[in-house]
Amino acid sequence: MVPFAGWEMPLQYDGIVPEHLAARRAIGVFDVSHMGQIETRGPDAQRLLQRLLSADLRRLPEGGAQYALLCDERGGVIDDLMTYRLAECHFLTVTNASNHELDLEWFAAHLAGFDAEVADRRDQFAMLAVQGPAARELLARLADGPLPPRNHCCQRTLAGVAMLVCATGYTGEPGAELMLDPAAAPAVWDAVVAAGAHPAGLGARDTLRLEACLHLHGNDLDRTRNPIEAGLGWCCAEQTGFIGSDAVARARAEGTAERLACFEIEGRGIARRGDRIAGGGVVTSGSFSPCLERGIGMAYVPVDRASPGTELEIDVRGTARTAVIRAKPLYRKES
Repeated sequence: MVPFAGWEMPLQYDGIVPEHLAARRAIGVFDVSHMGQIETRGPDAQRLLQRLLSADLRRLPEGGAQYALLCDERGGVIDDLMTYRLAECHFLTVTNASNHELDLEWFAAHLAGFDAEVADRRDQFAMLAVQGPAARELLARLADGPLPPRNHCCQRTLAGVAMLVCATGYTGEPGAELMLDPAAAPAVWDAVVAAGAHPAGLGARDTLRLEACLHLHGNDLDRTRNPIEAGLGWCCAEQTGFIGSDAVARARAEGTAERLACFEIEGRGIARRGDRIAGGGVVTSGSFSPCLERGIGMAYVPVDRASPGTELEIDVRGTARTAVIRAKPLYRKES
């Protein structure tokens, strides 16, 4: 167990590697109840969120899920969020644990002029992520109806408990994230484990997301970086006028000096956050990949050195290690 954003969180149960491989090859279950939730509802709920979030929510159907960024006026990334449209004027946004209070304050600070209400719902939900190639099959056996398609959500009773089932995740694998009454979470966890899911902790969650090249706010994203250099221009619709859209549009038009790229270490060595790169650049995330069996990571590098195949030299605790830029994602299933 380790402290994280005010929580005691499981780093590992029986080891990061077996937990990682269970999620890649079968089913892993993660307790991610540290994540926060903000509810937005009212006639202007969509209009408010459209002002706050980078993606075009006008295209989000009821029951849909949308990844987006919360930016400041300079285009810096305050947080990256997943928003679910529960009804026409009713939304639930999942925040990163360490940013929840800041996000909530940002939402509330921009309420003026909108007929909408924002409420903190963090204490009303536990959150379990069931991930892996066999995860949906397991969940379907426990559910009272069909699971939602990818990037959608619906209300279901699962293992006898009513909950919101969201076909989203942070591992690069299929599965679902379950949001439910905290009092019922232990029984649902036990039911999912009894059905064949392997308990997995924060360590495996980090190595899985890194193989899939999914960003971690505070490492690969922060207020000093804009969405374009982070490679997240795809979730920014500047024409909607979200806060920071002008700065994002300029970065898209003019280009950026650096770009976030993923890499593999050639030979031994594992780069970590903060390791410097010869000729410019810095590692933002790094770990050992259980599937690729080598060191991997992400780093901001000069744009002219961000193309796949480019070699880098990374200072790993005083030793120069050779790395090669790869296309995203780093891990791909064999066809």
